[in-house]
This record gives sequence, C-alpha cells and structure tokens, in this order.
Amino acid sequence: MFQLDPRSRKSIYEQVIDNLKELIMTGELKAGEKLPSVRDLSKTITVNPNTVQKAYRELERQGYTYTQSGLGTFVCDKRELTVDPVELKKAEARLGDSLKQLLYMGLSVEEVLEKAKTLLEEGGLSND
Repeated sequence: MFQLDPRSRKSIYEQVIDNLKELIMTGELKAGEKLPSVRDLSKTITVNPNTVQKAYRELERQGYTYTQSGLGTFVCDKRELTVDPVELKKAEARLGDSLKQLLYMGLSVEEVLEKAKTLLEEGGLSND
C-alpha cells in the first residue's frame, strides 16, 4: 500500500501524504471509503502516530479527506477537489523544469508529449 523511503529528501510526513493522494487519485481509495485509523496506519507503516495525524490533517485541509467525529476519516470525491493556486504554481515550475530537461536531451516536443502521456497512463492518471 505504501512506499516510504527513509533516504528521500521528502519527509516521512510528506511521503504519507503523497502516497494517500496517489491512492485517492488512481481510484484505489474510493469516495466515501474510510481510511485506517491513525493508530492502525502508524503500526502498519511503522511511523509515529503524530506523523500520520499530521498527514491526515493536511489531507483534510487540502480537501482530499473529511473527518466525522467518532467515526473516522473518509475520502472525498476527487471530482470536487479545488486547485490550490500556490501548489499549482509550484507544480508548474517543477513540470517546466522537467520538460526543459527532456528538450535539452534532444527530444522533440512531440516526443516529450508522448512521454508525458505514457507516464500518466502508467500511473493510472489518464482521463481516457
């Protein structure tokens, strides 16, 4: 379910968020599905419960999940997500840098677009 890399530049907290976002956006976690409790997930992935709690709070802040008091944390409908303009700008900058690198390697614009499409499809993120 989760891939955590202790040597990553990203913190464990960010990796938990990214893993859950991926599961939500690829449809492995469906709208309305209950997430594991903080305690259960922390045991499963062997991280501090405070780290999981912090990740759950951030996912709720970003609109990926919602909490029902006494019942747990649930997945929101991904079609209702709103784009965070600050995060969008950061992602666009990173994407721009990556696209430039591919072009600097000698790939044509068409080859870069085909690579992007293939990567999206392989990641289960294609709208097709």
